Amino acid sequence: MQRGCKEMLMRIAIIGTGSVGAALARGLKGKRHGVTLGARDPASARVRALADETASAVASPSDAAAAADLVILALPWNAVEAAVAELGELSGKIVIDCTNPLGMVDGAFGLTLGHTASGGEAVQRWLPKARVVKTLNQVGAEIMAQNAGLPHRPAMLMAGNDAAAKTLVAGLLRDLGFDPLDAGDITKSRLLEPFALVWINQAIARGKGRDWAFAAIS
Repeated sequence: MQRGCKEMLMRIAIIGTGSVGAALARGLKGKRHGVTLGARDPASARVRALADETASAVASPSDAAAAADLVILALPWNAVEAAVAELGELSGKIVIDCTNPLGMVDGAFGLTLGHTASGGEAVQRWLPKARVVKTLNQVGAEIMAQNAGLPHRPAMLMAGNDAAAKTLVAGLLRDLGFDPLDAGDITKSRLLEPFALVWINQAIARGKGRDWAFAAIS
């Protein structure tokens, strides 16, 4: 579909209405995509307020995903497997996994998967008929909602097995203000998820704050 037309570009379901889901809804407002918030309590005042603010529709997670061309998983890692099981096969749909498998490991905060596995690979395994792309996991929610004020366009890496899916996701990343970079197949989630920890370390442990991102400068 041509970017110059006034028609809807994609039907997007955002599964989860926490800080990341809300930020993505805000970032996509006015970008001509049809956004539906997939919420466990679609009638809640908080969800309705977010829908009004972002000009989004609201539905149950399964109904939102069924009607979408592209599904974004914006959930805490410990909720992802159960949530995915309720969405159905999502056969042929593009699924953006923007989660990170974070938790306490040997008494310290870190990745619960790594080296020989990743969250992105787990999501692709749980949804074998979907086209999973790992991305939008490498910055804080604030940068997903608004990054136009940064001096450089922030980089956003992505990994997935389907080249056509990554092309469409790259367009969505540009709509959100990012410079998309292809890291390779879904196993490269093993690189992207630790990279998120680099941002977390600088933002929180090192006191840099949340309103920044990495950029690729050449």
